[in-house]
Amino acid sequence: MNLKLVNYAGWSVIAFLVISCGSSPRSEGFLAVNPDNPHYFLFRGKPTLLIGSTEHYGAVLNRDFDYIRYFDELAACGLNITRTFSGIYVEPKGAFGISRNTLAPDSGKFICPWARGTEPGYAVGGNRFNLDEWDIEYFARLKDFVSEAGKRDIIVELDLFSNFYDTVQWKLSPLYHSNNVNGTLRITDHREVLSLKHPELLEIQEKMVRKIVEELSDFDNLSYEICNEPYFGDTIALRQWEDHMTRIVVDAEKDFDHRHLISNNVANLKKKVPQPRDGVSVYNFHYAAPPVTVAMNYDLNLPVGDNETGFDGTEDETYRKEAWNFILAGGALFNHLDYSFTAGMEDGSFEIPQNQPGGGGKALRNQFGILAGFMREVDIADMKPVSEGIIRFIGQEKLSVRGLADGHRTMVYYLDGNETPGTSALVEINLPAGPYRITWVNTITGGRTVNDINGHQGGWLVLNTPLYLTDIALKVEKPD
Repeated sequence: MNLKLVNYAGWSVIAFLVISCGSSPRSEGFLAVNPDNPHYFLFRGKPTLLIGSTEHYGAVLNRDFDYIRYFDELAACGLNITRTFSGIYVEPKGAFGISRNTLAPDSGKFICPWARGTEPGYAVGGNRFNLDEWDIEYFARLKDFVSEAGKRDIIVELDLFSNFYDTVQWKLSPLYHSNNVNGTLRITDHREVLSLKHPELLEIQEKMVRKIVEELSDFDNLSYEICNEPYFGDTIALRQWEDHMTRIVVDAEKDFDHRHLISNNVANLKKKVPQPRDGVSVYNFHYAAPPVTVAMNYDLNLPVGDNETGFDGTEDETYRKEAWNFILAGGALFNHLDYSFTAGMEDGSFEIPQNQPGGGGKALRNQFGILAGFMREVDIADMKPVSEGIIRFIGQEKLSVRGLADGHRTMVYYLDGNETPGTSALVEINLPAGPYRITWVNTITGGRTVNDINGHQGGWLVLNTPLYLTDIALKVEKPD
C-alpha cells in the first residue's frame, strides 16, 4: 500500500513439515476464468465471485500471526478471498500510520523465502539472510497457509512483489546489500530494484518466483499477482519488469497440469487497459471508482477486481457502498483492507483508531457477507450489467442504481442513497408482463421483505421500498 501521493506460537520446523505433508491440495477445480462468462471466476466447479476483508498482507511473513483464527473468522462471515505478500517486502513500525501493522513484524518474527545466515546484522534484528539457501520453515508455513485457506474454500491471492515506495522499505528487504551475506550489488535507489537494470538482482528475483511457483504447484485455491502497486516511480521500467516477471511465472508453470491465474495491479482508482496483456487474466485496481472502473474495462472480457480499499476514513458505510457498487457494476473481485486483524487479535477484534488509513471490523465483515450471500443466490454465469433506464428512483434524481440481470428472469439491483435516511422511497422498473417476486435486502442487517406481484401488464412497475438508511438491495425474480 502507499500513502497515495496524496502468537504465531513457536512451532518447530518439524511441526510445520508434518502439517504441510499432511495437507492434500486438490488436483481439480483450480480457480479459473469462467468459460461461460469470462467476467467471473470458476472455482471447484462453481461460478464464483471473490469477496473478502483481508489483514494487511503479513499473515505468512509475520510469525506472530495465527492464520487459523483469521481464516475461521473469514469463513464465519461468508468471505472467500485473502491477499498476502511473499516476504521480499516488509514495512517498518509506524508505516503509513498503521497501528499494529502485520507487515511490520516484531524483531525476530520476520520470515521470508531465504534462510538466515550465521552473521548478525539484519536491520530489524537477528542474523542476515543467505540468498543461496531457502528457508524450509517459510515454505512449510506458506504451504500450510494456502492449505488451511483451501479447507475453507478461501482463495489466496499471493503478491510476489511489492513496489518499494521509498528507501526506508528497501533497506528492510533481504535483498538490500547490508541485510544478506551474499555481497549483493549496492543499490541505493529503491526505484531501480524492480527493473531490468541489474541482472544480478533480477536473477535472484527470478529464482524466488520459480521456487514459490514450484512449491505451490498443486494448490487449486491460488492466484498470483505479480506486483502490488507497480505504478509509483519509473512506470515504463516497472511495466517492462512486470511483463518479464509475468513471463517467468508462465514459463515456470508451462509443464504443469494446471496453471494458476495471474493478475496485474493496474492503477489506483481507474484506468483503461486497452487490450489484454500476455499471460494476465485478472485486472485489479485499488480504491476503485465503481462503476467507472468496471465499465472502462468490461470489453476485456476478463475479471476486474477492486483488491484494496482505504484512505477514505474508517466508517463502514464508505466501504460497504464501494463493495456493492463495484460488484453490482459487474466486478468479479472485491477485497477490503481490514485493519482490525492484528497479531494477537487474528479474530479481527482490534479496535481501529480514528486516524487509521482505513476501516474494518466485525460489523463491516458481516455486511460484506450479506453481499456475498446475496450474490450466491443468483447464477452469475448468466449475469450482465443492466442498461441505464431500466430502473430509476422517483423524485430522487441524485441517487444511483447498479444492476445485473440474466435477461428478465432474475435481476439484482443496488440502490445507493436515500435523501431522507430512515424513510422509504419510490422506485420504478421496466418489466415485461407477468408475475414477479420482489425481495428487498437490508445491506446492514440482512433483513428481508418479500412481495409477490401478480398480473403485471408490462411496462413500468412502481415499487415502494421498505424503510432503509442509506442503501438497499433488490432482487426481482420471474417464476418459472
